[in-house]
Amino acid sequence: MSELQAAALPAAPPPRWLAREIGANFALAWPLVAANVAVQLMTVTDTMMMGWLSPKALAAGALGFNLYFPFFLVSISIMIAVAPIASQIIGAEGPGAPGVRRLAHHAFASALLICLPVWAVLWQAEPILIALGEDPELSALAAAYMRALQWTLAPGLLYFALRSIFSALHRTGPTLIAAVLAVFVNALANYALIFGHFGAPAWGVFGAGMGTLFSQVFMLAVLAAYAHYSPDIKSYHLLRGPWRLEWREFALLWRFGAPIAILNGFESGIFSASVAVMGLIGAAALQAHAIALNIASLAFMVPLGLAQAAAVRVGHAYGARDRRGISRAGWVAFWTTIAYAVVSALGMMAFPRFLMHFYIDLDAPGNAPTVALATTFLWIAALFQLFDGGQVITSNMLRGVGDLRVPMVLAMIGYWLVGAPLGLWLAFKTTLAGAGIWIGLAAGLAAVTALLLIRWRRRERDGFFKG
Repeated sequence: MSELQAAALPAAPPPRWLAREIGANFALAWPLVAANVAVQLMTVTDTMMMGWLSPKALAAGALGFNLYFPFFLVSISIMIAVAPIASQIIGAEGPGAPGVRRLAHHAFASALLICLPVWAVLWQAEPILIALGEDPELSALAAAYMRALQWTLAPGLLYFALRSIFSALHRTGPTLIAAVLAVFVNALANYALIFGHFGAPAWGVFGAGMGTLFSQVFMLAVLAAYAHYSPDIKSYHLLRGPWRLEWREFALLWRFGAPIAILNGFESGIFSASVAVMGLIGAAALQAHAIALNIASLAFMVPLGLAQAAAVRVGHAYGARDRRGISRAGWVAFWTTIAYAVVSALGMMAFPRFLMHFYIDLDAPGNAPTVALATTFLWIAALFQLFDGGQVITSNMLRGVGDLRVPMVLAMIGYWLVGAPLGLWLAFKTTLAGAGIWIGLAAGLAAVTALLLIRWRRRERDGFFKG
């Protein structure tokens, strides 16, 4: 056959397994993506309404949330570990796996155990913030906000434990319903309790914290009701006794969760440090950084949902000891995430002003320096999207096969031995200033992605079941 004849033939259809895997991954991922976006919208609502109250309330709310969030992020890592463990149990034991109920009970006990020391620390929010050099008046207001916000930790962790098990069972619809409805519950509760509408007390920033607490309790109640009444979930007896801890399985959950917590700490730490460094560069740089980072964070909700689905799909195949299934689930999720990241990057490059206009008046003369810097940062953020999507999908692919400690070390190397030093050098030893920080962040994410991909390929060559 000649080359011209060969070229005229229609392209071979993709193999059936590819279509099935893409469909299964999408069906699992899209409710998680939508739920992630909904949760992000609740944070936006809180910020917006505290801004309506007063600039001081907004500053105090941001101060309180920035103290609360690292504790929440580290705490939730134990709950994140539930999904890959549950997936492996289901893959190994099949439908109705009794190990899922025991895992749920261990997760619930862990959530409550985590809350006690965190609550004790957050109750001292005011002296902690003053010791960190914050304004005493703002610290007192932030502590009032924290008096309500800190109690959201328990329902938040319990909700995420159930959400992780639902994901492993491929039941993500209730998660989506709970999160979407909670956006409206949160907005209504905030509107009533911050400003005193509908006969409610006008609690100000304390009311904002209470609104968040009500929305978290609502989301937990929706998933608990579904677990109790739905026939396909009820058979797992997630909320029924006997409530007995199996210490070996309890320790397994913490062995999974601790490296995830440390990895998340490395990642969140470098982004928190970038905010502090931008403050040293200048007010315009800090404002532009906040805008660009908020846009990038919202775009990140899609790769995050795809990655959460990947951990489940890979975990199911790993539990069933299906090497080919592990590889296929991992690579389909990886390339789907990269494809989205390319589209997201092109959007940031093509429409930076459109994206920024939601955050700042583009035509105000006083905002010109911020707009110029944010435009530059968004161009770098476009490249950043590829690497941010790459690192979250590869870390979750490895999480699905129970590979946690090595990725934790690789994250530390990429973020703190590559990204942080490069960003600081470019910011303060060249004329790049704030752009240098963003280049450093992108380089750190690129390094982590490359290292994790190498690790995945090594596990793949070894058949996945060697350490």
